[in-house]
Amino acid sequence: MGRLTDKTLFITGASRGIGLAIARRAAADGARIAVVAKTDQPHPKLPGTIHSAVEEIEAAGGRGLAIKADIRDEDQVRAAVAQTVEAFGGIDILVNNASAIQLTDTLHTEMKRYDLMHQINTRGTFLCSQACLPHLLQADNPHVLNLSPPLNMEERWFKGHVAYTMAKFGMSMCVLGMAGEFRDRGVAFNALWPRTAIATAAVKNLLGGDEAVRRSRKPEIMADAAHWVLTQPAREVTGNFFIDDQVLARAGVDDLSVYAVDPDAELMPDFFV
Repeated sequence: MGRLTDKTLFITGASRGIGLAIARRAAADGARIAVVAKTDQPHPKLPGTIHSAVEEIEAAGGRGLAIKADIRDEDQVRAAVAQTVEAFGGIDILVNNASAIQLTDTLHTEMKRYDLMHQINTRGTFLCSQACLPHLLQADNPHVLNLSPPLNMEERWFKGHVAYTMAKFGMSMCVLGMAGEFRDRGVAFNALWPRTAIATAAVKNLLGGDEAVRRSRKPEIMADAAHWVLTQPAREVTGNFFIDDQVLARAGVDDLSVYAVDPDAELMPDFFV
């Protein structure tokens, strides 16, 4: 694998979970990471803050920058980008990880929750991409990675949670369109999605508690897969909808048991794959 030494990453939702795992993996190479999230004070139900994330990044060997920002707010996003550029001199990689989830059907989805998912997932991804692009276009081997699923336009992935699927597929549509738009200018846009559930606060709180976590893989599988994608030549690897285990197979990793929370538990598949 290549390395992310001296690269600057702008990662949304990096105070915990998959975003933090991607940050730690990049930090092990000596990368610089802007941790862009809303949590700057401890939350009663959610682990981590932007400040504790920076501590973990620096303990892993990287440089961190804690930026409190709500990616629904255009001014806050553009200020976060400017702060990152001022601190680190540019942006090489954008990871659109921040996301909201609510798995309710049409009759039980309040419009404020519909709006939240679309404002964070689809609009937030578009806005962060737009704000970072002037700097990515000046970078060597620039990448944008969206944590979003392959565009499987099948009824089964919509029924039961239409609003959530639309919001996540909106992130994937950004990949599809922007990969084509910026291919000739050398900026890679790819998506990454897990084969199985990942042990995050969302899985524990919304998808089945401790039992769901036991049947999940650790966030490190997504971090290692993201690392492979982000170290590939941007002009050669773009417009892909990657699945974590397939990426690791391409990277020569055959044994995935190390990523299991409980190696004896039957893994729980994720949505959309």
